[in-house]
Amino acid sequence: MRGGGLLVAGTTSDAGKSVVTAGICRWLVRKGLKVAPFKGQNMSLNSFVTREGAEIGRAQAMQAQAARVEPSALMNPVLLKPGSDRSSQVVLMGKPVGELSARGYHGGRQKELFEPVLACLEELRSTYDAVICEGAGSPAEINLRRTDIVNMGIARAAELPVVVVGDIDRGGVFAQFFGTTALLAPEDQRLIAGYLVNKFRGDVTLLEPGLDMLLGLTGRRTFGVLPYAHGLGIDEEDGLRVSLRGAVRESAVAPPVGEDVLRVAVCAIPLMSNFTDVDALAAEPGVVVRFVDRAEELVDADLVVVPGTRGTVKALAWLRERGLADALVRRAAEGRPVLGICGGFQALSEHIEDEVESKAGSVPGLGLLPVRVRFAVEKTLARPVGEALGERVEGYEIHHGVAEVLGGEAFLDGCRVGAVWGTHWHGSLESDGFRRAFLREVASAAGRRFVPAPDTSFGALREEQLDRLGDLIEEHADTDALLRLIEQGPPADLPFVPPGAP
Repeated sequence: MRGGGLLVAGTTSDAGKSVVTAGICRWLVRKGLKVAPFKGQNMSLNSFVTREGAEIGRAQAMQAQAARVEPSALMNPVLLKPGSDRSSQVVLMGKPVGELSARGYHGGRQKELFEPVLACLEELRSTYDAVICEGAGSPAEINLRRTDIVNMGIARAAELPVVVVGDIDRGGVFAQFFGTTALLAPEDQRLIAGYLVNKFRGDVTLLEPGLDMLLGLTGRRTFGVLPYAHGLGIDEEDGLRVSLRGAVRESAVAPPVGEDVLRVAVCAIPLMSNFTDVDALAAEPGVVVRFVDRAEELVDADLVVVPGTRGTVKALAWLRERGLADALVRRAAEGRPVLGICGGFQALSEHIEDEVESKAGSVPGLGLLPVRVRFAVEKTLARPVGEALGERVEGYEIHHGVAEVLGGEAFLDGCRVGAVWGTHWHGSLESDGFRRAFLREVASAAGRRFVPAPDTSFGALREEQLDRLGDLIEEHADTDALLRLIEQGPPADLPFVPPGAP
């Protein structure tokens, strides 16, 4: 039996497709349905490793958690990991298969991936009651329609109804809804069932005349108006799109337990990946997390994090150019805390040999940890479990660099020297006991009277956030109409909106 399906598209990137998809998944699973998320092709530097050792987009892992199912490579068969403005590593079914330019990918390789992507969707639909698919960017990217495998290409092949999400907080949402529909070919338009307004502030009755006019212009209804929701903190998809100047990870509302707060500065290095690692720190009462790109911003930080990156050598050059490298060396000499994660850990090493990622050959690291790094062709993808600071730790590894630890005190797979720590393990700070022990070490080294809250559960906070997304759908969308779409497909009488595709 084939399960139902729905494609959540967007008028733009960052319109809210990921969170709406997660919200629909959580709403459906609370109704007792067996549901799975799906995104045929994802471009993101925030990724995750499944239990079978496959790399997928972190947003799809979050959506799987919303659906209360184990993440799988079937849910994100193609992942593109940018290495520059013009090229990306292509990950197929969780494993890297090569590096391609944008022209090379859209010029032929993308079409080759269509059948495997469709096969993954059909396998999920044969197993689950419903599969909620997420699109990418906008379905009206008319220059890319011929090779599309994630928006209307997959919707047409699988006969999926499509709901288009628009971010009204940015303005122009009515023009976006109309223009998105009117730029599609008739064969695609017949699948566009209607719209979903996201991030609305104010009195919804003031919006209703516009929604009525939109219905008159397109023959398509609006399935809901979702209010602006603060503090969701859900995993973001693409680090390249985040505006880092002044950006702060949202912190818990609860006041600090101790007398002091802890200030965490995250170096906003190029091609930053898995910056979601610091979300667990921001979830702690009394911990303030901000992204920085200037040396003077490290002065008042109690902890500096050098996060993961898809370009370790490029990140090192950036740190040196901006004076951040010298500031990190001074911090280490003064015994002030620094944490390097994955690519950031590699940057803290003594020496890097890279003929794979940057092909730069021999490059000196910052020399803060007794480690030598050699880049291997094969990527390490793992879900390690271990112990540090007397606490159990779980994490995941995604890296080409192989670290040879030559000294220091053991710390997960890396080491510690004084107040400088380094590890390849992403997600380790989500282990509550370990995070609290680590923050106590940081507070002691920083001379702060900070006390970690004894009962903060990052997993429970994440579940609360996912339930809030489910609540948004249940309370502010026409769930009966959405369920009919999922079970029965697009309405048969949707009109054509001219002019259609050029």
